[in-house]
Amino acid sequence: MTFDVIDQKLLQLLQADSKQTNKALSNKLNLSVTAVYERIKKLENQGVINKYVALVNKEKVAKSFVAFCHVKLIQHSQDYVIKFENEVANLQEVLECYHISGDYDYLLKVLVKDMAAFREFMVNRLTKIHHIGSTHSMFMINEVKHTTAITI
Repeated sequence: MTFDVIDQKLLQLLQADSKQTNKALSNKLNLSVTAVYERIKKLENQGVINKYVALVNKEKVAKSFVAFCHVKLIQHSQDYVIKFENEVANLQEVLECYHISGDYDYLLKVLVKDMAAFREFMVNRLTKIHHIGSTHSMFMINEVKHTTAITI
């Protein structure tokens, strides 16, 4: 899909603050409110815009311990892959899960309160998934860059 300059700017503005009114967006884009509304609807209907969310400050909700877990499955059969992906999708501590290439099969981004909560997660939740062969965890020291915006 190709985007004109106005669509690119509109997507940039919405990714920075999706609560902006169509009136505010129309002023920034030098378009009518109706034109902005129609462009947003077109982007939503074409699946370019998936949804609108609130980004929560993890420190304010006492969930500032970030861990990255590599997971290796016992086998790579379709059955094991599907079972693992279904089970990990139901773990609320897992923010992101990627099927990756390399020495491990999956990379998980886990968010919990502290090291004790992470241990609880590993012992009582993650490693209870039967088809896991091994895990390797790393912990965030400092968040250097975090963005949800995609450059168009």
